[in-house]
Amino acid sequence: MKKWSREIEINAPIEDVWVLFNGSLEEMQKIMPQVVENKPITITDDMVGSIYSQKYKEGKRVMEYEVETLEYKNASDEKMVKVGFTLSNMFEITAKYELGKLEENKTFFKYTTTNKPLKWFIKPFLLFGNDKVVVKFVQRVKDVAEKR
Repeated sequence: MKKWSREIEINAPIEDVWVLFNGSLEEMQKIMPQVVENKPITITDDMVGSIYSQKYKEGKRVMEYEVETLEYKNASDEKMVKVGFTLSNMFEITAKYELGKLEENKTFFKYTTTNKPLKWFIKPFLLFGNDKVVVKFVQRVKDVAEKR
C-alpha cells in the first residue's frame, strides 16, 4: 500500500473550507471537477457508514463507484472526513481530509490518501507513484477556499 500526505495553512474560516468537503456537488466540484455526480444511497445518523454513488470523469470515460464514509467528525474547531472506495476492481483507495481551526480566519488542512493494489501485477506500478497529485490538490483547496 502506498500513502501520501500533505498539509497546508489556509487563510479562510474553517467553515468556508469544510463546505468544500461536506456540502453540495457544486461545492465539491470546485476542488474535484472530475466528480460529475455524488448521490446518497445510505445516510447514517453519525455519517460513518454512509454510502454515496459517485461518478468520476477521466477524459471521455466516466467511472462509477460507491464511496463509503469511514470516519467523520464535525466539531466547531476540528473537522474530518475519511472516505474509501474500490476503483475498477484494481485499487482500494482512501482519502482523509482533516481541518483544524487555528484562528478565526486561518485553518489547518491535512490531506492523506492511500492506494492499495488489489491485483499482484499492479503493485510494481505503485513504485513509480509520487505526491504531485496530492500537492496540487492541497493547493487547489487553499486557492478555492481563500477566494470565497
